[in-house]
Amino acid sequence: FPTFFSQLPDPAIEDQGKDYIRPILNKYAALCVRCPNYGTRTNTVVLIDSEGRVTFTERNMINADVNQWKTSTYEFKLHS
Repeated sequence: FPTFFSQLPDPAIEDQGKDYIRPILNKYAALCVRCPNYGTRTNTVVLIDSEGRVTFTERNMINADVNQWKTSTYEFKLHS
């Protein structure tokens, strides 16, 4: 890899826009939304390690029943 990849994540880039986006995320982001006829039906987590191995896990509500969920996990390696 070129040497600039060894500097990732770059803290200067990570801090850009945080004062703009954080209030929006704090207002609208939630782990789980529950309202009549509306709410969270899917949760997704994507993990990528330093060697390019990806673990993609998704949990989906079954038949709009908050007590029934199906979890699927996929693992693969990114191409370089």
